Amino acid sequence: MSQQPKHILVVDDEENSRVSLSRLLLQEGYQVDSVADGDEALTFVASKDVHLVISDINMPRMDGLELLRELNSSYPRISVIMITAYGEVESYLDAMRFGAMEYIHKPVRLDELKLAMQRIFTPAPLLAD
Repeated sequence: MSQQPKHILVVDDEENSRVSLSRLLLQEGYQVDSVADGDEALTFVASKDVHLVISDINMPRMDGLELLRELNSSYPRISVIMITAYGEVESYLDAMRFGAMEYIHKPVRLDELKLAMQRIFTPAPLLAD
């Protein structure tokens, strides 16, 4: 029996970034949907089974860090990768403190994203007593 592809939600207010990242993920065999902001993302995950959210940090209405807090509070099983064109130490620390699994700078490189997703989707080996 074949395994269902992981379902990924891309959240970015910049349409070109959202479309190109979604296209890359589709080519890698993932099930991908995308929305333009955090409010739309929360509405989407409330009705769909999503394994991973890849979200921009700087967005209008609800920014990525607020979305991250909401996801970790209401949907703790959904992993989150934060992406940003403005890589400041403070936003990195906030993202990690609020539960992001990874933090990637734009433009997103496929090799870096694949490595981050491999770390998220590959279970860690159990340590022997």
